[in-house]
Parts: sequence; C-alpha cells; structure tokens
Amino acid sequence: MWARAVARRTHDNRGFAKIEMPTINEDTVEQAALDWLSEVGFDVLHGSTIAPDGDDPERASFQNVVLEERLRDAIERLNPCLPSEAVDEALRKVLRPDLPTVIQNNRAFHQRLRDGVEIEYRRDDGSIAGDHAKLLDDNESANDLLAFNQFVVAEHGNNRRLDIALFVNGLPLVIIELKNSADEQATVDKAFAQLLTYKAELTTLFG
Repeated sequence: MWARAVARRTHDNRGFAKIEMPTINEDTVEQAALDWLSEVGFDVLHGSTIAPDGDDPERASFQNVVLEERLRDAIERLNPCLPSEAVDEALRKVLRPDLPTVIQNNRAFHQRLRDGVEIEYRRDDGSIAGDHAKLLDDNESANDLLAFNQFVVAEHGNNRRLDIALFVNGLPLVIIELKNSADEQATVDKAFAQLLTYKAELTTLFG
C-alpha cells in the first residue's frame, strides 16, 4: 500500500524557491490505506475501540478474533427464513472448526464462505430440513464491512498488533502488513515473513 504524498513549494531565506518533499513513514502509509478503505465502503475504527478494555468492547478477550454478535446478526439478516436453532448451529460451526490441520480448516472455511454453512433443523411438523446458511452476500452493500488499524491479538504468550485487519460480517478475512515505502530495508519479503510469524503464533486467526 503506497501513501499519496504531495510536494510543497517554499522559499529559502534568500528568496529562492525550493521543493520540500513530505516525510513518509509507516504511519503515513497506514493513514493512506485507511483513507482508501473508507472510500470503498469500509467503516474504519481503531482496534482499541472494540478491545475487551475498550470504549465499545466486542471481544471477550484478546484471543477472540471473530466478532460474534456481528456474525450472528449477519447470519440472521442474510437468512431470514432460518429458525434461531439453525442460526445457532451455523454460528457454532464457524466458531469451532473441528478438523485436525490449519489447511483443512481453511479449506472448509473457504467452502462455507462460498456455499454457506450446511445446517439441519426441525420443522414445525417434526421433519428434519437441510439448508445452507449464507455468511456473505453477493451485494456488497448488504455486508458489514469493518477495517481496524492496530488490532491486537494475544495467544499462548504471543502478543501481536496487526497493522490493518479487514472484517466482513464479523469475520476477519484480510490482514494487511504495511511497510514504509521510503525505507529500502522495508521489503515485501519482510512483510511476508511477518505474516508467516502471525500464522505460526496466532492459530485462532488462521485456523
């Protein structure tokens, strides 16, 4: 993500014109990214706002990475014909992956994002109905889009602060690792290595 910087023309003490280039650092890049995300429809909040000790907490602990109430609201909104027990089952399946590896759980989660969560519920006549609960809507405006900067996740003694995390209907779907574009040492490889560290340390976020 690249910051949009504008040069400023000033004059020195002898009256000669000079061009001052703005300072670009990681904060500049972060703010540019957040501005762009706001422009394309995301609500932008600081991660501390919804932290367990924040002004408007939506997480029971720093290990919780799914915004459960937002997810439940989305399932109910996108699947108005499902009874409450079916919504509960869909929520449970998303929150408690039960496959043995991260890769398997990610594949299963991707399938649920694409096709919905397979659920069953009892009809009023006692018969069992099968259905799929949608987690996302094809209409972008029907989804709850949130971008958090400085989103803290703590797990197994590891405490990490994500530059930007994107949530759709309460689900953390994208992590953005920012680097200063003016720093020659801040490479894409280093950003990718940081994401691999998150993957190894924050299993609830990736699994």
